[in-house]
Amino acid sequence: MAEKAQDNSSGWVAKDIGAVDETSDAGAKFAERVKLVDDAIALKSTDRVPCIPFAEALPYFLYGSTWKDSMYDYPKAAEAQLKYYEEFQPDASTVVAFTSGKAQELAGSRMIDWPGRPGTKVPDFSTYQVIENEYMSAEEYPELIHDFTGFMLRKYIPRAFPGLKGLAGIGFVPSIVLNTGPLASLYSPDALEAYKVLAEIAAEDAKAAEATNDLGAKIAALGVPPMMTGAGEAPFDIIGDYYRSTLATLLDQMTHEEELIEACDMLADIQIASYAYFDFVPLPCKRVFFPLHKGMDTFMSEEQYAKIYWAPLKKIMMALIDKGVTPYIYTEGPYDTRLEQLADVPKGKVLYHLEKADMKRAKEILGGTACISGNLPINLLMNGTPDQVRDECKRLIDELAPGGGYIFDTNACIDNAKRENVEAMFETVREYGVY
Repeated sequence: MAEKAQDNSSGWVAKDIGAVDETSDAGAKFAERVKLVDDAIALKSTDRVPCIPFAEALPYFLYGSTWKDSMYDYPKAAEAQLKYYEEFQPDASTVVAFTSGKAQELAGSRMIDWPGRPGTKVPDFSTYQVIENEYMSAEEYPELIHDFTGFMLRKYIPRAFPGLKGLAGIGFVPSIVLNTGPLASLYSPDALEAYKVLAEIAAEDAKAAEATNDLGAKIAALGVPPMMTGAGEAPFDIIGDYYRSTLATLLDQMTHEEELIEACDMLADIQIASYAYFDFVPLPCKRVFFPLHKGMDTFMSEEQYAKIYWAPLKKIMMALIDKGVTPYIYTEGPYDTRLEQLADVPKGKVLYHLEKADMKRAKEILGGTACISGNLPINLLMNGTPDQVRDECKRLIDELAPGGGYIFDTNACIDNAKRENVEAMFETVREYGVY
């Protein structure tokens, strides 16, 4: 499973991208790449295939850093990322925001285990590992739906982040007494202790955000624009990832269907409201990344997918499209039975990444509607030869590039690969993917 998306609000984009001189070589490359990707998504004719492999831990693997550094040593991690973008010059940056290991320690995070955590068995090079627990019972759906903020404060946060368990006592009782009594739960001893921890977490997270912003500005100065300026999740995945766990959520489709649908619709509305910044923040591109964790073939019937998974996700997608924002839908797992559903969007407004699907059929079904990407096996980059990589890159380009609407990418995030295979991939796409 890919890392759960984190919306960094991409603050550096608006603040620092402007520092790129549009008359410089880097500025010209930046503008050219933004237009290239936008045109591919809009199904317009382009001079070449955009090349944007989703490099996750690959820069650390190639340049002597680790995922642990990305959580505890930002300068070292940033140096590796910058070297990758300097050397390979992809058409957009897929950098994931730095996450503070110290903030996770302070919060007592139960949702993930990560390299560098005291007592962990996760290797330094590994990305953090998701640990699924049930932080909400099926009987608590009404509370989640009707008192979302209260549920988050009093139940979810203390369960998922025991370092902030002091928030569990916060609550309000209606009163006509004209004094500060209703505030009492806000300053209980337990709450005050939680605030101290929260302040420490905020300080650590601020360091991670600053390092992320600085790296983004440096990558932009190389002429490489961001691929996405926001992130989100399918509401069904939010329930499964954060509240009920995958198995419980899949069972809820049968035992608590109406409540699950209502919760997903509420979470869709919350996400839509969170994208208000697109209305007033100047950005070089407007795209929101959605990794789809649980919508794959066999996880649910086509009817369930359409009603419970796709409907609330499409609600968010359409709200973004109405704002002029591109949903970047990153499917995970086999998606052959979902292709017709994915075609139910406005023409030239969505980018679909496909990890595992019949790409020829995907081109036939989606080609006139949405841009597609993905499918070069990361296993081939890890274990194959340069010639095998070249052949597969050419096959994908031959099959998917005609008519436009194609962005070259691997089938999943790249954590490690042979350098010679990475070089062969970039060289082939640049030489063979020219129209």
